[in-house]
Amino acid sequence: STTEKPILLNNVADAEAFISGAEVAVIGFFQDPQSPEAEQFRLAAGQIPEVSFGLSSSAAVLSHYGASANTVALFRRVDNDRRDLDMNNRDVDAKKLTRFVRMNELRLVTEYDPVTAVGVMQSSLEFNLLLITDKMSPKHPERMRKFRAAAELYKGKILFILLDSNLESNERVVSYFQLKKSQLPALAIFHTPDDEHDVLTPDEISIERVQDFCNRFLQ
Repeated sequence: STTEKPILLNNVADAEAFISGAEVAVIGFFQDPQSPEAEQFRLAAGQIPEVSFGLSSSAAVLSHYGASANTVALFRRVDNDRRDLDMNNRDVDAKKLTRFVRMNELRLVTEYDPVTAVGVMQSSLEFNLLLITDKMSPKHPERMRKFRAAAELYKGKILFILLDSNLESNERVVSYFQLKKSQLPALAIFHTPDDEHDVLTPDEISIERVQDFCNRFLQ
């Protein structure tokens, strides 16, 4: 049977378990679970199957999270951040809600595109590590597995980003790091406050190589 979406969160313990169990968790706080706003929330939940959506109308849960009624909060594990959207404004519908989630859903490895760029720019993490690579390459799944494993080690310190070199919209980023396609895959680490950065063009991506590169730059 398919899990009901959004999941009903009846108490604080349910809500805490729900948030800690997901990379990105979205909770709708509604006094009336049958309100038009809650209905729009359900529609948005159905459109983003890979994101966990929960709904609570418990006064204790709203109070615990300091949320007013008709507020949607997105919790992300990668930088322990929370983003809120007020749905009391009548023009917030499922479409705007979906866009809010897409803009703010940072994961252990976030794929960079014009929509996720907003969340990346607003992240509280000052260090970004980019894997610039061709997603169509047969080696891509294995590279991603290793990059993701390394990302687990730097949770809360470095934001890991996948940049597909095939996308025209990403060409500017590739040229910023003065890279040619023949040099890819490449790792580029970036300190956002002062634009300090470093680039590595390894023969292949390994967890150890990513670690060495990050540790050198952090020091």
